[in-house]
Amino acid sequence: MRIALGVQYDGAAFSGWQSQPHGNTVQDELERALAEFAQTPLQTVVAGRTDTGVHGLGQVVHFDTDLERTVFSWVRGTNAFLPESVAVQWAKPMPDDFHARFAAFERTYYYVLYVNPVRSPMLSKRAGWVHTPLDVAAMRESAAYLIGEHDFSSFRAADCQSKTPVKHVYRIDVREQGDFVHFRFRANAFLHHMVRNLMGCFVAIGRGRHPVSWMADVLAARDRRAAAPTFMPDGLYLAEVGYPERFAVPPPHIASMPWSAIWTDQT
Repeated sequence: MRIALGVQYDGAAFSGWQSQPHGNTVQDELERALAEFAQTPLQTVVAGRTDTGVHGLGQVVHFDTDLERTVFSWVRGTNAFLPESVAVQWAKPMPDDFHARFAAFERTYYYVLYVNPVRSPMLSKRAGWVHTPLDVAAMRESAAYLIGEHDFSSFRAADCQSKTPVKHVYRIDVREQGDFVHFRFRANAFLHHMVRNLMGCFVAIGRGRHPVSWMADVLAARDRRAAAPTFMPDGLYLAEVGYPERFAVPPPHIASMPWSAIWTDQT
């Protein structure tokens, strides 16, 4: 039997999603909890491997098992062995052709950016921070150059394992709300550090260090050295993973986020 889980986590204390020898990853914690509940090792497959410090609102995983448990038991039982920073939100039996990674056709990331002369300790590890004013209109205008299918090598980490740097970005939204600027990125897939490297360029343009058209120049260069430094992971959230309707994957539980109303239109 194949079981899918929806998982949320605060990534601040973890070294990313993927299991590491030191054990300080979200995957390690989840698989330890599953093994405790099921009394047998269970290996998970994930929709997208988030980096160190990156949060998950709508992460999806699957595993195969011969155990018969109700979906309620998978949720409550696994959560009983997880730390407060990680929680299973839902569980669902899936057909054998469901694959958390390869069945996904879309990923959505949010980036929450706090713009204020003074940092807020209440937002530590929850939002990125810039202490100087930003030209939000310029950042929004520069996003247009990124829409479509492109070679995103300029925004790719050196250790990225993707087979190709070509990705299709469907939409980038930039919205201002008080002292916050919210970004939403939708694409078929993302390269390692791609969103954080894009954020570095957005902030550079917002600060007036480069013109709007610089984003097009960076994209065309296909060279990581042409782009801005990688921006902090603090405000980055894997928000949702898109699957074919026939799998009926539950939507992520994001209503509890204080800034979630900014994206309630779902457009």
